[in-house]
Amino acid sequence: MKIMIINGPNLNLLGKREPGLYGTQNFESYLKKLRSNFPDIQLDYFQSNIEGEIIDALQKAGFLYNGIILNAAGYTHTSVSIGDAVKAIETKVIEVHISNIFAREEYRHKSMISGGTKGVISGFGLDSYRLAVEAFLGGRL
Repeated sequence: MKIMIINGPNLNLLGKREPGLYGTQNFESYLKKLRSNFPDIQLDYFQSNIEGEIIDALQKAGFLYNGIILNAAGYTHTSVSIGDAVKAIETKVIEVHISNIFAREEYRHKSMISGGTKGVISGFGLDSYRLAVEAFLGGRL
């Protein structure tokens, strides 16, 4: 099984950015742990602060991978185009968020991408990514 993880803006600053909200671990070290927990899964990773690059990554992975884990970060709430890209591809997408977006500002309660995803995992810290991998493995999709 091949799963692509796509992270959006500012997630390259995990471990430094608002550690009280997002924790102190950077994503690269978490990804090593995730890969060691799932040695039989090919977990690829892409991160960009640029909306168009995220769309390009979705379109490229959307016909080559068994699953996509997408944390579009702030674009979740603003990007019709990322939502359209999710709907246009064949690969199933799980939307993830590190924080509980429903316990935060009102504008974060609306996702422009959820309508095209198979599910949403929110509020379990970096463990949200592990839960998404397990969802793909468990055949729940």
